[in-house]
Amino acid sequence: MSKIEQLIKEKCPNGVIFYKLSEISEKFNGLSGKTKADFENGNCRYISYTNLYKNPSINLKANDYVNIKSNEKQNDIKFKDILIAGSSENLEDSGMVSVVTNKPSEKIYLNSFCFGLRLTPKYFDLYNADFLKHLFRSKTFRSQITRCSFGVTRYNLSKDKLLKIKIPLPPLEVQKEIVKILDKFNELETELETELETELETRKKQYKFYKDKIFINGLAKYKFVKLEEIIKSLKTGLNPRKNFALNTLDAKNYYVTVAEIQNGKIVFLEKTNRVNDKALEMINNRSNLEKNDILFSGTGTIGRMAVIKEKPCNWNIKEGIYSIKPEITKVLPDYLKFYLSSSIALNIYKDKIVGSPVRSLPMKELKKVKILLPPLQEQERIVKILDKFDKLINDISEGIPAEIEARKKQYEYYRNKLLSFEELKTND
Repeated sequence: MSKIEQLIKEKCPNGVIFYKLSEISEKFNGLSGKTKADFENGNCRYISYTNLYKNPSINLKANDYVNIKSNEKQNDIKFKDILIAGSSENLEDSGMVSVVTNKPSEKIYLNSFCFGLRLTPKYFDLYNADFLKHLFRSKTFRSQITRCSFGVTRYNLSKDKLLKIKIPLPPLEVQKEIVKILDKFNELETELETELETELETRKKQYKFYKDKIFINGLAKYKFVKLEEIIKSLKTGLNPRKNFALNTLDAKNYYVTVAEIQNGKIVFLEKTNRVNDKALEMINNRSNLEKNDILFSGTGTIGRMAVIKEKPCNWNIKEGIYSIKPEITKVLPDYLKFYLSSSIALNIYKDKIVGSPVRSLPMKELKKVKILLPPLQEQERIVKILDKFDKLINDISEGIPAEIEARKKQYEYYRNKLLSFEELKTND
């Protein structure tokens, strides 16, 4: 029997008492009636609702300031306060809760999209702050929060319904042991994430160094040619504007943007927009996508690339994603992709990027980029070498989120298991 099981058997074998939030706490509101000017050269820190989504425990190092007048009656945040986001853009984040687990060293306030719950003196010492931190992110509590939310495009939290939610009050010894276990899971998850990301960053630097070295070694051997001399065409996709609508009822084809170009592949996402067959035909009349074309993101995040391995039949690209059609008797598609991602090419075209805040590399400038062009046999040799490095990096890149997600699910499993208490039966 584990220590936590032994504690539960000794301290609360028949279950624990549950209390409504309204029974153990008092509600306080965030800042209200603030103008834009009040957030300029402010005299006090404040926490926005976006902080609450990411942080189960608030470290109270808010970056934003607001002006609080000396005669204003406002509730500054205290130790063990339960901070709640009252509005969100999606149901999953609705009513996200954070708990103040450290005593604030200065006055900090909530903004108007948030409100807080403050434990009453009777219950203040009966709850461990870190226990509350884990409790309010548990599956049981989150499912109850969802039922308190309402809205269509934006979700708001019913405070009255929230205050009727009941939470358990196990003995402090049990709370502290649960915190010890769950904090350890969080610590291991953070260590794993840091270790994996460090490994990936090291591999990326090695890959970049070796790729650049391969092309640098060829500078004295091979000639440079302009991109336009070794391609059949350079085209782009089409934006909706007056041409077509996205996500219509008959839309079943994917509309590819820079977000779908990941690690040299086209990855269709849950949020990828769709177009119907007529729109797909309109876009392809402009982009003329074919097998072996290279997609190049020419706006926004510039330089993401992927080689099309099969002729597209159910997707096409937006304007700003360029389609480079190589003359394969002169240049291999994968060689051209690798070269355009090298530091040599980047140093050539980075000074041609224009625009603010949306940056772009004009197609006419991309056509003029000079390409190091060895014989096809040498291009093939380079591609085989860099493909191996590329696969290693992609395997690590794809493996890291899977490893982290597995560790998160392990934490969530034990969190939900440890925080699922039986309610003590009373005679009332």
